[in-house]
Amino acid sequence: MSQPPPHPADPWRLHVLLALVFAILAAVRLTTPSTPMFDEVHYLPAARAVLDLSQALNMEHPPLGKQLIALGILLFDDNPLGWRAAPLLMGVLGIFAAMRAMWFATCRPAPSLLTGLFLITGFPLLVQARIAMLDGMMAGFVMLALWMCAGAVRENETARWRLAIAGAALGAAMACKWNAIPLAMLPGLAFLAARVWQSRWAALTTNRGWPVGGMTLWEAAIWLGLIPLAVYALSYWPFLLFDTVSGDPAGLVDLHRQMLDLQTQVITPHPYQSNWWQWAANSRAIWYLYDMVDGAQRGVLMMGNPLSSLVMLPALAWCAWAGVKDGRRDCLAVFVLYAASFTLWIVAPKPVQFFHHYFLPHMFGMAALALGLEALWQRKERLVPGAIVLGSAALFLWFYSILTAAALAGEQSFLDYAWIEGWR
Repeated sequence: MSQPPPHPADPWRLHVLLALVFAILAAVRLTTPSTPMFDEVHYLPAARAVLDLSQALNMEHPPLGKQLIALGILLFDDNPLGWRAAPLLMGVLGIFAAMRAMWFATCRPAPSLLTGLFLITGFPLLVQARIAMLDGMMAGFVMLALWMCAGAVRENETARWRLAIAGAALGAAMACKWNAIPLAMLPGLAFLAARVWQSRWAALTTNRGWPVGGMTLWEAAIWLGLIPLAVYALSYWPFLLFDTVSGDPAGLVDLHRQMLDLQTQVITPHPYQSNWWQWAANSRAIWYLYDMVDGAQRGVLMMGNPLSSLVMLPALAWCAWAGVKDGRRDCLAVFVLYAASFTLWIVAPKPVQFFHHYFLPHMFGMAALALGLEALWQRKERLVPGAIVLGSAALFLWFYSILTAAALAGEQSFLDYAWIEGWR
């Protein structure tokens, strides 16, 4: 008799442990600096305006992220803890959901745990979980949606409630920041493509086949099409109550025309602006903070881990190759998610861009690196995977002080971390 197929145990306890480790690391000096840093100066006034319903501010971005910051202020008062509570919680959700998504996509513990490890040590997720900006909250909702979608494909009997949550999360991600729009379209398009490929014209009526047996295309359109749009639209409820809305839009459609104009307007060049090829090369960083504050010289540097952010590029190429050549759906999905989120910024008519726009692609790159190292390990390669894991962890420990606003020795301490001109 043939041996039964292996069924690895779900490592959910280890996922919880890694998420807790991330939460602790991100919470250290969360209230430092005690004054707003970088783009907090834009989002905090907008969040306060939500609480008093005076005037809609920061109109170029959707409102949900600012509402979540406002909720933190409501719960913890208008102080650094209140400003950054929601981003921290969404960052923890993001890393946990990413690990769960990888588990359901592969049913193997190693890539899910490596994904969590590389997200912790990769820099951007930690930094964005510690600042009142919209990107971290958007990413948290995106990862929640991907977790639910992967779970629905793996466990069809749970598909309805999972896809309902996924749809709501996709709508919430778009309602935090428009960066999520290409990714919000992918689950529905993937369902459509898979069903049409399998069933041809019968795809319109059948409920058989991959990706979710027992669900018709029309039902999937509700969960992954209508619900995201409904949740996105509902996020604009404060605009019915604001005393003043900039530009006096006539309705939701006109409001979005105004938002698009604000997004594409030519603004003054910024000293930390960069281009997409600099993000991929990790050659242009952003100093969210570098000043004498709270009694010491402190800094917060936004960039990728110097090792993992570069070796993820060949891992992504391998994922594309393995997805096409070997039919590895997990590898292909990670590559497509990276390509969709990255291509947006290559073609976007936004004149001034920053490294933090690479945040979502970077997260998918960490997942690709996890899959690539697992493949090397299975081929009995030990040196390269071990060196990358240990090297990334060591670099994270070295840079941790400058990621979390620790007290530095003096004004020139940035030279200990800014190894190339583009990081200064």
